[in-house]
Amino acid sequence: MNISQEPSGDTLTLRLSGELDASSAVGLDDVLAADEVTTYKRVLIDCTNLDYISSAGLGVFISNLQRFQDAGTSLVFFGMQEKVYNVFEILGLDALMIIVDTQDAALAQPLSNG
Repeated sequence: MNISQEPSGDTLTLRLSGELDASSAVGLDDVLAADEVTTYKRVLIDCTNLDYISSAGLGVFISNLQRFQDAGTSLVFFGMQEKVYNVFEILGLDALMIIVDTQDAALAQPLSNG
């Protein structure tokens, strides 16, 4: 899996491509757990080119969610392929996390209150 980081003002966009599984989840966790990530008001997760997500990949997002909320950083997913979205939906994570269709819709989400 490849992760590219695109900072822009108070927003950091992480573009994920490939498969997010047990071996690549460690790298994503390192990125999300970095102190500077929560200095952004909004972190967007671009899933357009994410072909697969395993339970380990989901665990990375779940384990960092509270830290983001505590820091007042909004975590917004966009561009999910249907098969990836279905995994979030089956586990009920679509109710716990903000998932929208496009990057514009992600940028339009209200910021977290912290």
